Amino acid sequence: MKKYSKYLVVAMSALAFAFSTGTLIKVNATQAPSAAVPAQPVDLTYAAEKSLPSVVHILSTKNSKIQTVEVQSDPFSDFFSDPFGFFGNPNQGQDGKQKRSVRTPKQQGSGSGVIISADGYIVTNNHVVADADELTVTLNDNKEYSARIIGTDKTTDLALIKIDAKNLPAITIANSENIKVGEWVLAVGNPFNLTNTVTAGIVSAKGRSLYQNGVESFIQTDAAINQGNSGGALVNTRGELIGINAMLYSQTGSFSGYGFAIPTSIMNKVVDDLKKYGTVQRAVIGIQGQDVKNYVDAQKDQDKDVDLGTMEGIYVAKVLEESSAEEAGLKVGDVITAIDGKEMNKMADMQEYLAKKRPGDKISITYLRDKKKASKTMTLKNEQGNTQVVKKADLDVLGGNFRTISESQKKQLNIGYGLEVLKVNSGKFKDAGIIKGFIIQRVNDTPVKTIEDLQNLVKEASTSRNPVLYIQGVYPTGKKAYFAVPLED
Repeated sequence: MKKYSKYLVVAMSALAFAFSTGTLIKVNATQAPSAAVPAQPVDLTYAAEKSLPSVVHILSTKNSKIQTVEVQSDPFSDFFSDPFGFFGNPNQGQDGKQKRSVRTPKQQGSGSGVIISADGYIVTNNHVVADADELTVTLNDNKEYSARIIGTDKTTDLALIKIDAKNLPAITIANSENIKVGEWVLAVGNPFNLTNTVTAGIVSAKGRSLYQNGVESFIQTDAAINQGNSGGALVNTRGELIGINAMLYSQTGSFSGYGFAIPTSIMNKVVDDLKKYGTVQRAVIGIQGQDVKNYVDAQKDQDKDVDLGTMEGIYVAKVLEESSAEEAGLKVGDVITAIDGKEMNKMADMQEYLAKKRPGDKISITYLRDKKKASKTMTLKNEQGNTQVVKKADLDVLGGNFRTISESQKKQLNIGYGLEVLKVNSGKFKDAGIIKGFIIQRVNDTPVKTIEDLQNLVKEASTSRNPVLYIQGVYPTGKKAYFAVPLED
């Protein structure tokens, strides 16, 4: 079997430390004789004029920070600083490694965003704003604003940010389900920091999966999408938003034929949830599976003949315990063909449909079992297995005060990082038995070096399927300890 090298490149500019460079190449060619130009099939000037004012440039900045890293020990440095080993090396770790503090450089990246309300709400990609310390938004008229993050959703690669402004040119949002393959579209954004750029193409496919995000049902287009276009608008010929540009397919890192946008059918619910709850209320049915065609092809590769009674739908490979699917009686080997009467030809169709639902919603699911059609009604649950509203927990839920450990503590305990618990009030830490003076080093197998690290881990765990903090650390005596801290009541 031939092997092809393929790359999916996130359409965002690479990080730059101090400045970025680019080269514009002028191509000289012999001028062709003038010829009659056929009429343009559709006038795209109206769509460009209407959508351009609603698309912004986003500059994402990560400030310089001091981090403790492990480096290979330098024997010559050790010898000249302490040739006889009288004083020992408090930074000396195991396996001949040393802990050293280094300053990370300031990093910047850029992308695009779309104004969706006159009072300053802007939709972009999660990867454009993730981990940013500062966000600067530049409007089409070159006015600049600082932005704050309202919420992000890594699963769909969407984010909602806001600037303090009024009477902004909000874009009109269309229903992406109404677009058809072959329709003309425009991609609007800021590729390579070239602001206010429009490219044209058609809708090449719908419901495309690239297996890069947790929830995918991309609109595929041949309108040029390049680095910096991430978070920009894909609009129809009326200048209405139908998708948020997210990725390009390339073997070179630049546009080579196909770009992908997140449809507004997914975006609308994500934005609404981020506004109301700060996190997405994601409904799941509780299965693992794949497109029927992919499953059948995989079986053929193993010289196995499979007849499921259809070549379209979602093959159920696993039913999760205590899930909606288990309660409804779904089994491994079933093929989901429709939800609420709407055909589900592939996994992307089901992901897009469920992305509009919330835990507690009821759906009617149609499936094949041994080639026989059946239907069941099920109540959708969240990833934690219930129908309650999922909220991101804050540090307040822990009931503690924290600070980064001092250099003297690092030397005394021979550790490179950690957070000291300064005070324990009523909360999850007190319930778990964590006391004042304990030093947190790892949470859920992730190093904790700053209060921000702990904050992010608490938020992440609180919305996960298993909302528990597994904490590793050390007491001032050097004794190590481990705690499990449930975030749910």
